[in-house]
Amino acid sequence: MLSPADQRLPFVFNSPHSGRQYPESFLAASRLDARSIRRSEDAYVDELFSHVVPLGAPMLRAHFPRAYLDVNREPYELDPKMYDGRLPSYANIRSIRVAGGLGTVARIVSENHEIYRHRLPVEEALNRIETIYKPYHSTLRRLLAQTHVTFGHAVLIDCHSMPSTVKCQTTDTRPDFILGDRYGTSCNSDLTDFAFETLRSKGYSVSRNKPYAGGFITEHYGRPSSGLHALQIEINRGLYMDEATHEPTAHFGQLFHDLKDFVRELTAMPDAGLIADPIAAE
Repeated sequence: MLSPADQRLPFVFNSPHSGRQYPESFLAASRLDARSIRRSEDAYVDELFSHVVPLGAPMLRAHFPRAYLDVNREPYELDPKMYDGRLPSYANIRSIRVAGGLGTVARIVSENHEIYRHRLPVEEALNRIETIYKPYHSTLRRLLAQTHVTFGHAVLIDCHSMPSTVKCQTTDTRPDFILGDRYGTSCNSDLTDFAFETLRSKGYSVSRNKPYAGGFITEHYGRPSSGLHALQIEINRGLYMDEATHEPTAHFGQLFHDLKDFVRELTAMPDAGLIADPIAAE
């Protein structure tokens, strides 16, 4: 976690998929090479938003990779076909994300590349959840609770990236950014509207909720009636990196600068609509 010396903003930034520390045992169990296994990684997203810390907002970032454990899922979205042994009865084995191979412990990386050579022991998945998933969410909950107490409301910006091939479902274009607010249920619409217009004013194409409306984190932590707002931001990887080599391009610096301006404007927006309605919160 990156913490400012003094939190001056009611914002918490989160980068749950930018981790790039791949355990040796995980790589040994994978059928993919070191480059292919990174296809699900939101590479450098934590660096693109690192400017929020001196501005006065904390940022939680994962060091473990998404292919190893995905904290943007329910804690027990697990595929029984991946394991030797019986999953606990409370595991969600029928979610759409499990069916697609992208549960809490993923079966594939993007483009349907299978990760593992063999089935995993059930204990391996449960250990990752106990030792990584639960502490990560405990930290995120604490950050949001402290922010809410200090400022009377809290805004979670969940930061992600997407393949450059992703198309907007309504226009068949490839957007630069996709904002996800669970179709208006995870944050006040003023926040999404402001973010949308601010990014567009900088010359970027922006889509809203399609095809990404926000994952478990956005849905779970966003409670606007209680003054808790969660907005997911997806960035087109083609804006800043070579997707084949996973290396930043010459455009990285310009995007970093634009995001710095974007965050400054976003965090300075009027907060009247972000404070909990006392009647609705009762």
